[in-house]
This record gives sequence, structure tokens and C-alpha cells, in this order.
Amino acid sequence: MPAPRTGPLTDLRVIELGQLIAGPFCGQIFADFGADVIKVEPPGQGDPLREWGREGFPLWWSVVARGKRCITANLREKEGQDIVRRLVAEADFLLENFRPGTLEKWGLGYDDLKKINPRLIMIRVSGYGQTGPYASRAGYASVGEAMGGLRYVMGEADRRPSRAGISLGDSLAGLYAALGALAALHHREKTGEGQVIDATIYESVLSVMEGLVPEYQFEGYIRERTGSYLPGIAPSNIYEGTDGMVIIAANQDTVFARLCDAIGQPALKEEPAYVSHIARGKNQKALDELIQQWASTRTIVEIERIMIDNGVPVGKVYRAPDMLVDPHYAARETLVEVPSDRWPGIRQQNVFPKLSSTPGMARWAGPDTLGSHTEEVLTELLDLTPDQVAKLRASGIV
Repeated sequence: MPAPRTGPLTDLRVIELGQLIAGPFCGQIFADFGADVIKVEPPGQGDPLREWGREGFPLWWSVVARGKRCITANLREKEGQDIVRRLVAEADFLLENFRPGTLEKWGLGYDDLKKINPRLIMIRVSGYGQTGPYASRAGYASVGEAMGGLRYVMGEADRRPSRAGISLGDSLAGLYAALGALAALHHREKTGEGQVIDATIYESVLSVMEGLVPEYQFEGYIRERTGSYLPGIAPSNIYEGTDGMVIIAANQDTVFARLCDAIGQPALKEEPAYVSHIARGKNQKALDELIQQWASTRTIVEIERIMIDNGVPVGKVYRAPDMLVDPHYAARETLVEVPSDRWPGIRQQNVFPKLSSTPGMARWAGPDTLGSHTEEVLTELLDLTPDQVAKLRASGIV
């Protein structure tokens, strides 16, 4: 049996209708902090994420579905839609990431559901939003990252834009959706009113793009791809040692002075080419080559020790093997072992951020069996009998 739900949201219930990443990541955040998240999947097929991953290792599902109760319901049929309506009557949130208009077609739009539960907060995650000329388009993270401006600035200048090795746009949209939902919850506590959260992938990406738009508006400046560094911010780059890579960030004047001492070149502090932040930015390439030459004969452990002793920010470029053995990860329980029948001993990222009084918990990895909580939820919350659930299952409704 999973551990009891803990955290600040244990009195809240989320009905999750989404699939893949953006919506379900929002649901994961709620589950991590103790909410009762009931995920509704189509019978017979389930969320496609159940099968995503290297062949035979669909491990992603165990993270994004963790802590949730999973049921099945055919939302294309009236009986399946009625199940959602009855669940919504006692829920705090309904979370979905279908193409806009889909829920309305099924009679499950906000105007319909708020008649059942005026306090309902509907969390809607999509590529382009519920309004605007692009609303009806299919939206994936990659397209949203491009529209939000992220893709253009990622990668090396001499080739096509790169992508992050994760679905960053989806996760940002899910994160902002959760933030908006909690803000709406605060409003509901004061007024009793529910509302709609309209979270898009492209706007979630745009929100982290710093001054990209006003830089063009007032300077005519368009940010370009620059690879591993930012123009004018020096030194702050990746440098290769004999057994790996580190990031050294010493672009502030006082920190740069300490870096010069650390690499045995104190005279660089007074060099006209490096004496100020602006000068170092103009001579960035030469400075990086100088630091790389120093790093190239030293191990990562040596580089880190020297930099730390001199108060210079430094960090190894981590991969999963490094995370699993790192003492700081261990001390802060950044990775935790999550109970799982299919993947015994699986370690996942812990609940974040950390709350001092009401921390959440990664109680268990997602259920592997499709509809594993259908009977439990329908009998417990909707007062159906096991025979009634069996009939719904036989007719393909659940």
C-alpha cells in the first residue's frame, strides 16, 4: 500500500483528463504535495506516455504518474462523460490538455461544469490557448518553444537551432498551470468563485525569455545562437579537464580577480583587455582560450578544489551517474527511492520545492495497470456497486 498522502494540499482533489506531458506534469506537482489526483484515461489504450521510453523501459510514466489514482472512462460516450460530471461535483480542480473545443464538444466545458460546481477551478493547458487565431491548432512542446523564442537562441551559431534534451516547453506550461491554479485557489478562498486557468506552451516559454523582446524593440538587437556562452558575459563557460567538463563563472570583477589568482596569473587583473566587465566581454574568446589551456592539464576534482578554495563559482557538468553518487544530492535527498512494483529501487527527483513544515512526498511510482483504481474510485466517490462497475467495464465505458 502507498504511504498516506502528506503535504499542504491533502484536502484538495484534482480530476486529470490530460495525457502525455504538459497537463500530467501539472498533476504530478499537485500529487507530490498531497492532493488526491484522479487521472482519467481512455479504456483499452491509456495515456501514450505509458509506452514512451527506450524499448522495454517506459520509465517516464513512473515519474509523471506518481502518486495518482488512475481510472478509465470513455469520454466520447455519455456514460463516460457522466462519470466526469459526478467526479467534478466534489472536486476542486479539473485539469485538461486537449485541443481547445474538445471538452465543449463532449459537454464538459467550463460553462457546463460550473453549473454542477461553481467553485470548480478548470486548468486548461494547450499549445496556443483557448482564444486567438491559432487556438484550434495542435500544439506540441517543440512548436511552442519555437514560437516562444527559445529554439532560435539554442545551439551553435553555425548550424540550425538545437533543442534541449527534454520537453522543456511542456514542463514550463505544467508548472505555470499549477502556479495559476494555486493563485485561483487563493481567490476562491476569499470569494467562493472558481475560474479558468488558460496556460499555453508558447507563453510559458516566452515568460522566461528575459529581455529578448524589448531588446529588439528599443535597440533593434536580435539575440542569436552563441553555443555554450552568452556574449559579453565573461568568463562564464564550459571548460574541459582531463576527465570531464566544468562550468566556471567568474564574470564579476571581484570574482575574476580571484580567478586570476587561482590559475596563477594575477597580472591578468590589470591587463587592459580584462580589467573590466565590458573589456572582458569584448575579449571573451581569448580569455576562454586562456582558461581552457589552464584547465586542460587538470582533473575535474583538481579544478573544483582550486576554484572552491579561491571562492570562484565552479561546477561539474553532471550526468545521471554523477547525480546518483553526489554527496550534496544525498544530503538534501534530491533523489529518493520511490516504491514501485515494476521498477524496484527506482530513484526519482524528489518533491520540489522543499517546504519546512508541510513537505510533500513521492509516495509511489505510477500504477502500471490501466484502470487500476477504477473500481476503488467509482465505488468510494460515486457510490456505485462493484456490479455496476463491472457492467460499465463490459460495455467499454470504463
